[in-house]
Amino acid sequence: MIRELHNLLKPDIQTLLELHRSDDPAAFALQFHGRRDLPVRAMAEQLACRQKAVKKLSTLSQRNLLYTPLALEQSSGELAAAYKASFMSGKKAIDLSGGLGVDAMFLARVFQAVVYCERDPLLCAVVEYNLTVCGISNVAVKNGDSISFLAEYPDDFFDWIYVDPARREEGRRSIALEAASPDVVTSHDLLLRKAQKVCIKASPALEISGLKKLLPALHTIVVVSVDRECKEILLLLERAYPADGLVQVKAVCLNADSDEITEIVGGGESQRIVGMAVQTYLYEPDPAIIKARLSAVLVADFGIEFVNKSVDYLTSDCKIEAFPGRTFLVVECIPYKPKKFRIFLKKYSITGASIQRRDFPLSTAELRKKYRLLESERAFLFFTKDATGHPICIYALRCFPGDEAAPSGQGQSAAPEC
Repeated sequence: MIRELHNLLKPDIQTLLELHRSDDPAAFALQFHGRRDLPVRAMAEQLACRQKAVKKLSTLSQRNLLYTPLALEQSSGELAAAYKASFMSGKKAIDLSGGLGVDAMFLARVFQAVVYCERDPLLCAVVEYNLTVCGISNVAVKNGDSISFLAEYPDDFFDWIYVDPARREEGRRSIALEAASPDVVTSHDLLLRKAQKVCIKASPALEISGLKKLLPALHTIVVVSVDRECKEILLLLERAYPADGLVQVKAVCLNADSDEITEIVGGGESQRIVGMAVQTYLYEPDPAIIKARLSAVLVADFGIEFVNKSVDYLTSDCKIEAFPGRTFLVVECIPYKPKKFRIFLKKYSITGASIQRRDFPLSTAELRKKYRLLESERAFLFFTKDATGHPICIYALRCFPGDEAAPSGQGQSAAPEC
């Protein structure tokens, strides 16, 4: 692998990669099959990675960087990396699980010096090359066990420690912090001796309750989404924070098309205010808000209601502008009864819809097969339960900026706004 890397660095190879930048990787491999003077497999792999990196690493991908497929898959996207760099700063930081080095590159913008640790020598070589290409000179690359490296530094040497524990060992994916590498639970005290502040990146599937027992210095849990996809959970630790202190929970919603960042903050469970019926508008909070269990904060802030006690569907008679999530205009809500539902579909000539279901006995696949429904980007069928626990279906249309009129059959000329 290291030999392939050195071959990829040759100027003529880089020129050829740039020339075929938009080619299908499989077609490229077929075209150059048998060329012993070229590392064809590695070149095809780089083409595939560069094409995938365009969306995830919008600015970095404009440079001729090198990648490994797994490191690219597991790396932070630029939006998430930039967000983390926005609240971490100081003279010295260390990244204990360097990977592709994206986080280290962004930390280098706000720290005087950054130490990048990675146990894979190939990744270290890749990152050293990428740092040079990007003109970043304040990141030191260290190959080896990160915890062993950290233990050699004096206490309080770093201002921040950043760690994204590997969650895949021997081909198996894990979610629990204790099963990841390095084990941040076992290393909790060591981390906080070397720096007063620690940021741990965890799986977006991690259960956020009970983390304070594992990490006594935990003070904030940040759930981060990018373009309505929950990407990561950040656990922020501080040495001085008391073990019995309350943990703040925050949802951060990032969007590739906007510099605006939506933050919803809460702590502990809030009361769920359930309405008696589905009203004119239906709302689905951003996945980060749902994961952080902060939908009740939106209910309190906007004066709206939950559809039922168990699901994060919200409803109101007034349209909430700039709602942090998706907004739908309700056409009709009916009790779900299989035989009558077919009549309902015919009433509105529904042959296709995006099916959303939560707390409902039938799966999405079963519903689509049962009623032979195609896909749709605008029409939505929400299968859930009402306030009394009975199955319902809500037929609604996705609202976009500038939408005002109610759909035909709603019985009103315009939807009300708050």
